Amino acid sequence: MAPAKPLVFITGASSGIGQALAWRYHQAGWRLALVARRVELIEAWAQTQGLAPGDWAAYRADVAQPDEIIAAAQQCLAQQGLPEVVIANAGISVGVDTADRADLDVLARIWATNNLGLAATFHPFIAPLVAQRRGTLVGIASVAGVRGLPGHGGYCASKAAVISYCESLRGEMRPHQVRVVTLSPGYIDTPLTQQNRYGMPFLMRPEAFAEQAFRAISAGVRHRVIPWQMGLVARLLRVLPDAWFDRLLSGRPRKHRQTERRPD
Repeated sequence: MAPAKPLVFITGASSGIGQALAWRYHQAGWRLALVARRVELIEAWAQTQGLAPGDWAAYRADVAQPDEIIAAAQQCLAQQGLPEVVIANAGISVGVDTADRADLDVLARIWATNNLGLAATFHPFIAPLVAQRRGTLVGIASVAGVRGLPGHGGYCASKAAVISYCESLRGEMRPHQVRVVTLSPGYIDTPLTQQNRYGMPFLMRPEAFAEQAFRAISAGVRHRVIPWQMGLVARLLRVLPDAWFDRLLSGRPRKHRQTERRPD
């Protein structure tokens, strides 16, 4: 009897980076456990791509609600088994103005999705992965987590937290032979970035990102910025004196706030 295909669990799989990663893993012969709030989009995509029924399953969950993503993970464990790779990809990006009371609620939603949601995605899998002493947990951060950008404090703070959280988790998991990989995308052409009103150097197609991400995850890298050009930019930003950094960003357009965004 042939061994079962390996399984990857991906949140935010209905579009953008998550969908591109799902396709790349499918091409590599993996089974897919795909999570999104709009599960019907996953189902339509799987049908369009001609995925065989045994090669994928979709689970409805809002990662900002811990009980929902935990329930989805438990369904996955019961129906498909233990994933070899868990990718906490789901995230939101919205501009904020701290002077506006309504944007405090936006901040809470960003952090609930991008931070608590990431930890809740990993939570159900840690004990079984530790018990089997294998597997990889992948956190999708961002190059925006390197320095704070005007009008983008919620997202930048959340992605800085992803980088630090995954670094902490990596140390905790190392004795158990469970890898923790942090990926920091630069600008990727997805619904999250298409409304940006500022320049986006080294903009990548999601498929190109997915290819590089797949290789990085397979290699078990600790932290990688994709594309490599943005990695150089990130290194420069880390050491740039504050006064120079402030001058560089002077006059930069702010990220769209919730009230300024086009409907999804």
